[in-house]
Amino acid sequence: MENERNAEHRDFLKDSLRQIINFRFTDQHQGIEPPPVQKPPRPDQKLIPLPSGEKWKTLRGTDLLDAISNRKSRRRFNSETLSLAELAFLLWSTQGIKKELAPGTALRTVPSAGCRHPFETYLLVSNVEGLGVGVYRYLPIEHALILEKKDEDLVEKIAPATLGQAFAAAAPVIFVWAALPYRTEWRYTTAAHRVILLDAGHICQNLYLACETMNCGTCAIAAFNQELIDQLLGVDGIDEFTVYMAPVGKC
Repeated sequence: MENERNAEHRDFLKDSLRQIINFRFTDQHQGIEPPPVQKPPRPDQKLIPLPSGEKWKTLRGTDLLDAISNRKSRRRFNSETLSLAELAFLLWSTQGIKKELAPGTALRTVPSAGCRHPFETYLLVSNVEGLGVGVYRYLPIEHALILEKKDEDLVEKIAPATLGQAFAAAAPVIFVWAALPYRTEWRYTTAAHRVILLDAGHICQNLYLACETMNCGTCAIAAFNQELIDQLLGVDGIDEFTVYMAPVGKC
C-alpha cells in the first residue's frame, strides 16, 4: 500500500511530459525575448569586485582524481575566516560565466538544460574577509557581489531556517541557490521543472569538488523551512524561491 501511494508521485521523475507538450507554443517559439542571464542590481547597490583567476593561483591545489576520491559531506568547520579569493573561486566554479552568446544566454562552468541557467546564487555571510555580516548575491557577468541586506542577527536565524541543522550556522558562508523558473520555462514550459532540479545538482557537485581543492568542506542541504529561508533572502517565493543550500567552511 505504501509503495502504491509513493508511485502516484513518481511521474515527476520521468520525462513523459515532454511527449505531450507542443513546443511550438513556448515563449521562445513565440518570439518573446529571453529573460536576462542574471537579475540586475538595484541602482543603490554598489558592486563589490571579486579577485580574478590570478589570485586563485595561490590557493592550495589538488588534482581532479584526488578531489573526486576525497569528496564527502563535511559538517564540522573550524573558526578560520574564508578569504575573498577563496570565495571568488568557489563562486566562479559553481556559476561563473565563460562566454556570453546572446542576450539571455551564456556558457557557464556548469551544464544547464538548454543553456538556461535558472539559478541566482545568494550568500549568507558571517565570516568572510572584507565582508560584513549579511546577505549577498553573486553577479556572474561582472564577477562581483552586491549586498542585499545587512543582518547582524543572521547567524541566529540560520538554525530555524534549516530545520534545526545547527552545523550550518558555524560555517563562514552558506551558498543558497534560488531558482527563477521562468528562465527555463521560457524554452520548455512545464517540462522545465524537472530539469531545473537536475541543474541544481550540477552546481552543487562543482562546489564539492572546488572545496576539496583548498582544504574546505561543504554539505548540501535540501531540507529547510521554505518560508523562512525565502524571507531571509528577500525573494517572493513564487517567481523566485530557494531550491538548495550548502554551508562552506575550513576543515
